[in-house]
Amino acid sequence: MMSMTCHNLDFGTRVLDLVAVGSSSNSSIERYAVKNHGKTFATKVYGARRMVCCRQNISRTRVFSTNTSEALLNGVGQRTAPVLDLKKEAKSPISLANLFEVVADDLQTLNQNLQSIVGAENPVLMSAAEQIFGAGGKRMRPALVFLVSRATLELVGLKDLTTKHRRLAEIIEMIHTASLIHDDVLDESDLRRGRETVHQLYGTRVAILAGDFMFAQSSWYLANLENLEVIKLISQVIKDFASGEIKQASSLFDCDVKLEDYLLKSYYKTASLIAASTKGAAIFSGADRSVTEQMYEYGKNLGLSFQVVDDILDFTQSAEQLGKPAGSDLAKGNLTAPVIFALEKEPKLREIIESEFCETGSLDEAIELVKQCGGIERAQELAKEKADIAIKSLQCLPQSDFRLGLEDMVMFNLERID
Repeated sequence: MMSMTCHNLDFGTRVLDLVAVGSSSNSSIERYAVKNHGKTFATKVYGARRMVCCRQNISRTRVFSTNTSEALLNGVGQRTAPVLDLKKEAKSPISLANLFEVVADDLQTLNQNLQSIVGAENPVLMSAAEQIFGAGGKRMRPALVFLVSRATLELVGLKDLTTKHRRLAEIIEMIHTASLIHDDVLDESDLRRGRETVHQLYGTRVAILAGDFMFAQSSWYLANLENLEVIKLISQVIKDFASGEIKQASSLFDCDVKLEDYLLKSYYKTASLIAASTKGAAIFSGADRSVTEQMYEYGKNLGLSFQVVDDILDFTQSAEQLGKPAGSDLAKGNLTAPVIFALEKEPKLREIIESEFCETGSLDEAIELVKQCGGIERAQELAKEKADIAIKSLQCLPQSDFRLGLEDMVMFNLERID
């Protein structure tokens, strides 16, 4: 049985729909396939929802949701049994290389431009930027800009990216990088993607200045795009970063934090930038407002799903896999979705957290309680709910390799917790 509570939070000019999900189900993903004229069709069942995938070849999977919008708002329908006698099929995981293949040339150009637009006249800041640009980042945000740009260009009959599309991707990655530098200072993190952080190598002063400089430089390039709607959109993201940090700092070790608060903080810190990336790309393609709003919804819900998955991995992966100590968020008092769900069932977990792990071994005990009380499973359901909404937002786009890449991005994120 699954329960779902919908919250509509209005802040400024935007409305953020937050869906709180509870589930007593431990359902794993079920896969089925049937051959038909050389194509493979797979049905994925996530808890009580179904996603149908039409696969053309082993490396590409097309996904569309069978849910209705009413089901998302009013509850989750019953699982539909397969009509045909289907056989289970093991599906090859989606790789980033395959996922980004259709925009590989665009990403290569971006990588060549990133360091030059930071500004060679600041060698110390340039060196700090190189440290994080070269730290093995996925370039997910600029890839999303390119995928949405090319998918929406087909709607308006254009064939290639504009200079503004490419500059937007560079600006987005600069803003993301600046936020990471500042995050590492605030979190006192020594490692980022398995490498020493900027403040660890160059000191806090240089790290703060490097982040500030990149925010300022990105703002200058943003102003030169001369599109007021996009300028407002991206400027709000920088404000959201600060709001998210303040919200997080004010609720450390607070066991009464609500899921809605966690989702809003996750929006500020993660989903806001992704939503702005995808909407901004559609705006520069000249797409209709209805399409640009759907691209915003796609980015917002993908971002929320991505953050929930990251918070799950903080409990399920090793320090070597994470590139930072496991359970580091919990150790610092940052209570994420798995913890919030586990607190509903285990009073002892509250006692340990409110003691701020003063006793030896108490952090490890808290991590085990989160796992034992179903916090991980319920967080997985939340990530899948957000992923389902993201997939539905792509229905306004024509079928193409670029739309397929956007769908695969959602599935890639979920596969991290398979």
